[in-house]
Amino acid sequence: MESSDHDLMLAVRTGDLRKLGDLFARHHGPLYGFFVHLTRDRDASEDLVQMVFYRILKYRHTYRDEGKFSAWIYHLARMVAADHFASRRGRQLHPATDETEPGWADLPDDSPSPAARVATADDLALLDRALAALTHEQRELLVLTRFQGLSHDEIARLFDTTVGAVKVRVHRAFCALRDRYHRLRRGPTN
Repeated sequence: MESSDHDLMLAVRTGDLRKLGDLFARHHGPLYGFFVHLTRDRDASEDLVQMVFYRILKYRHTYRDEGKFSAWIYHLARMVAADHFASRRGRQLHPATDETEPGWADLPDDSPSPAARVATADDLALLDRALAALTHEQRELLVLTRFQGLSHDEIARLFDTTVGAVKVRVHRAFCALRDRYHRLRRGPTN
């Protein structure tokens, strides 16, 4: 029987550091996706995932028996992301005209049809631009809810607020994304 994340983390907390490898295998991909969507930088995202696991090791004694492991790891991930953005403050993080910067359009697409790929790539490029135009908090909320699968309750604990407030913020973030996407899709009005 496979151990839960919580059981593995309890083992890490008590000194069985081999279990950290199991946690890494389970959470590397989702954390990497979280950071790619926040930073739009694949290389930095890989480094940030490593930093999260370094902090898990360093702060393993702070892990508590209540709550979910996923909420705790994303709390650490948010702190790592905040440190990353603070260290880059003053530099332009998401230039809208830099075509070499990875975005959603660079992610693999399993669609077999070339025509569908072209249409999807266009839509993803617009969605990427719309997402980049949101505030950092709005992007973070959308990534946590839709890509990382955290519940509103877990996000409320991360943001130290109520579930109701999280629901409102997520709704507003979706509305802002939708509005920005539709404006970009319509193009400039003359």
